[in-house]
Amino acid sequence: MSEQTALELPIITLREVVMFPRVLMTFQVGRAASVSAIDSAVMEYGRQIFMVAQKSSSIERPGLDDLFPIGVVSRVQKAEKGQDGTVRLVCEGLYRAAWLPLNDSSPFGDRAFPRLRTVPVEETLAEDPELPAVIEALQEVLSEVCRQSRHITPEQLSAFALIEEPGALADAVAPWLKTDYLHRQAILEILDQGRRLRQVYELLGGEIVSSKVSKAVKSRVKAQMEQSQKEYYLTEQIKAINKELGRDDIQDELLELEQCLKAKDMPDEAREKALREVHKLRQMLPGSSEYVVSRNYVDWIADLPWNSLKDIDIDLDRARTVLDGAHYGLEKAKTRILEYLAVQKLTGGLKGPILCLVGPPGVGKTSLARSIAEATGREFVRISLGGVRDEAEIRGHRRTYIGALPGKIIMALKRAKFNNPLFCLDEIDKMSGDFRGDPASALLEVLDPEQNCAFNDHYLDMDYDLSRVFFITTANSMQDIPVPLLDRMEVLELSSYLEGEKMHIARDFLLPRQRERHGLKPENMGISDEALLEIIRSYTRESGVRGLEREIAALCRKAAVRIVEKDGCGVSVNLQNLESLLGVKQFRFDARETQPLSGVVAGLAYTGSGGDILYIETVIMPGSGKLQVTGKLGEVMKESAQAAFSYLRSRSHQLGLRPDFYKEVDIHVHVPEGAVPKDGPSAGITLATSLASALLDIPVRADVCMTGEITLRGRVLPIGGLREKLLAAHRSGMKTVLIPAENEKDLRDVPADIVKALDIRLVNDADEVLPLALLAGRDEILCF
Repeated sequence: MSEQTALELPIITLREVVMFPRVLMTFQVGRAASVSAIDSAVMEYGRQIFMVAQKSSSIERPGLDDLFPIGVVSRVQKAEKGQDGTVRLVCEGLYRAAWLPLNDSSPFGDRAFPRLRTVPVEETLAEDPELPAVIEALQEVLSEVCRQSRHITPEQLSAFALIEEPGALADAVAPWLKTDYLHRQAILEILDQGRRLRQVYELLGGEIVSSKVSKAVKSRVKAQMEQSQKEYYLTEQIKAINKELGRDDIQDELLELEQCLKAKDMPDEAREKALREVHKLRQMLPGSSEYVVSRNYVDWIADLPWNSLKDIDIDLDRARTVLDGAHYGLEKAKTRILEYLAVQKLTGGLKGPILCLVGPPGVGKTSLARSIAEATGREFVRISLGGVRDEAEIRGHRRTYIGALPGKIIMALKRAKFNNPLFCLDEIDKMSGDFRGDPASALLEVLDPEQNCAFNDHYLDMDYDLSRVFFITTANSMQDIPVPLLDRMEVLELSSYLEGEKMHIARDFLLPRQRERHGLKPENMGISDEALLEIIRSYTRESGVRGLEREIAALCRKAAVRIVEKDGCGVSVNLQNLESLLGVKQFRFDARETQPLSGVVAGLAYTGSGGDILYIETVIMPGSGKLQVTGKLGEVMKESAQAAFSYLRSRSHQLGLRPDFYKEVDIHVHVPEGAVPKDGPSAGITLATSLASALLDIPVRADVCMTGEITLRGRVLPIGGLREKLLAAHRSGMKTVLIPAENEKDLRDVPADIVKALDIRLVNDADEVLPLALLAGRDEILCF
């Protein structure tokens, strides 16, 4: 081959398909690069295109090493674009060609479609007196294939008979071989026409043998089927004999099932479908797999509580007593639930939003749902959705699959035995979708009051009325719930427990429950309030009370051991012996700095375990104007630091700083506890105050903390978690707290004793923050 004869052409890389010369073939082209190559061939290259197979069909954009060395230069006869962007391509193979890479060494180059230089390869035909006999033998094999499998039609057989050239005949037959593309590519690369023809003849002969084996297998299968029919006939005779002898147990069982279906209160559609299946069962062999599948289906229909309803008694006083007795606090959630129950009592129905309880782990979401079921007299059913990835978990599997079952909703109704239970769909934010479907999308129908009256489970293949089911969902975060699903629910947010609430829960709920579980009496074990507070502060750090209950359980176990070993001697837990019983403290209690320091400011953070004090430190060093922010911070918090620094630069004149002060210093901002991830915009004014304090070398008041997002203009924007943040400030001994003025409305949710104990200042602009935080008078900070 010679580079002078090379012809640059666009290419299409074929997956598991091989093009041959003098053959007309049709392709469905979908890759964008291949579609562009077709357009270019038609518009620029005289409808010529190079078609070459790739070695692996799994590669989306093959490189040079992924292509076979020989392809076919073809002519585009027809190219039709479909609505989905794919192209139906009809091509005629012209001649074999090898390819040479372009200068960019990539088949795709810098253009939207791949190109290569192609060089025709010369076929050879050696003198071989046996070739006519091989051609005649090939024609005979083709006739045999045509008779046996109809894979080759009589019209194609006639066309093959007109071809006399060995190479052309081999190329014409090769696409019709029942073999993989690797064998076809091997035939394409054989340049000797005689050897190519022999290779095609051998492969075609193998097909004849395979066809005969397949025919023999089919004959055996047919014989086995006839045997099965014979067995079925004999079995029916045995059934008749058993019936005469009074031993027709299976028929009696089916008759009993049929009577049960006729008597059951259920929709006519379900009854008719089940009765048809019972009729089929009478014609089936009891030991067959089809019998088992149909029988299971009928049993599911018969066991479901279609119109079976439990009497519901909504007594608001009783409901309030049950909710208050099982849960301390959570007043907003309990009030909304009582309103919901009152509306149900007046309307006599359930048309309304689905309640979604959102809150941190351990605050009582699932137990609150259980209490609602107890208060209303409904059956309680909990369905855990955490980790569910398969849509069939909600909608069920179709009966065509082996081992098919209904979804979790239908299964739970069967367990409940009534059609109006309370369903607690737990951890609805922990679902995720994959190739098996999106379970969240399947729940849209379940949780839509306008649609769930006709919920269609794939296994049942009929509508089921879920409108009388009381659905309550729980989640830890609203951000992880799909928006369409969230739109169908009314969200009730459960905040984390405050320190005082945890004390009350531990003393009045957790401690008595753990004493009972461990076989203890009140005189066997007591815990002082100071010890309980220390457990809450130093041994647990959580939003709920699960960890607190575990620590109390540990103390109960210590008391049980002492009672058994010392014959009745109990344990009294106080501050002095707490560490000896529970071990070293697990958490450091938040305590404020005692001395004012330059560049050190106390901020407030909201975490999954409640509120925390978050100190921010800034140091100034000689340098070239670099701003470094450390402490495992997220992108939002880093951007807040940049915004705070830009705000101070824009106020440099008012602060008494040179306009180019930043060019001579390096600034390092650090948030301690660097192993803990931190993010969010609410540290904006804290970062600005820390930077201003370090640049002006003015200490920050040690009893002041703050929270609020800052803009480039210095505006202070509202934040979330104010209740928990103010509790953390009070717990750490802070006197003054600076919060955004727009958060004033949220102070109604904060306990009155905490609001009264703190000097809460509302700020609208960062210009108001520095005089309140820095140990300097208004005149000393020039901007004020």
